[in-house]
Amino acid sequence: MNGMAETAHLLVVDDDARLRDLLQRFLTEQGFRVTAVADAAAARRSISAMMFDLLVLDVMMPGESGLALAESLRREGNEVPILMLTARGAPEDRIAGFEHGVDDYLPKPFDPRELALRIRTILRRAAQAPTVQPLANAPVQLGHRWFDIERAELRGPDGVVRLTGGEASLLQALARRVGEVLSREEIGTALGTPEAGERAIDVQVTRLRRKVEADPREPRFIQTIRHRGYVLRPGP
Repeated sequence: MNGMAETAHLLVVDDDARLRDLLQRFLTEQGFRVTAVADAAAARRSISAMMFDLLVLDVMMPGESGLALAESLRREGNEVPILMLTARGAPEDRIAGFEHGVDDYLPKPFDPRELALRIRTILRRAAQAPTVQPLANAPVQLGHRWFDIERAELRGPDGVVRLTGGEASLLQALARRVGEVLSREEIGTALGTPEAGERAIDVQVTRLRRKVEADPREPRFIQTIRHRGYVLRPGP
């Protein structure tokens, strides 16, 4: 059994009782601890009472939608990884999910084995395990902030800057190849979402710039190289 799964506590939020029960049973069999609730209000109560390693949210629910809940959690500073489930799989729907701060997106119907695989991928990413030698992990200066590559941690004068798992992994990928242009395909592969598409990568970059750049509209550090991709250029 996967050691990561043994300790990870998941919150499944879906108003479809049959699917909710199936997911709870399957993910429990996969070794996860699982709490399952029917709507956003119940999810909020659970989140206030317990710590979760990842949320699995349905988009369309009575009352507050999954997208609205994800956006609200991010606005409150809660960076728990979020995997969104939806019956709508169009690219614009995936983009909306990333814009609201989710880490991954799985359209219905889906194979439960793929869901478990994606959950483990997100949890590995959130664990921020170093994969390069320590000498290559020197902190990167981004104005008045410093990014610790090994810990995937961005610090500024006011302390740690909250990053989602996707944002941290994106900054890691760029920081490990400072000065090199990374294509959107390379970035997608580094994030573990090679199928995300160019627009989804652009959205992730835009969100990260809001936390790194003094003026995200005129980025100094995360620069766009037209027709090629993105490059990180550190500096004071």
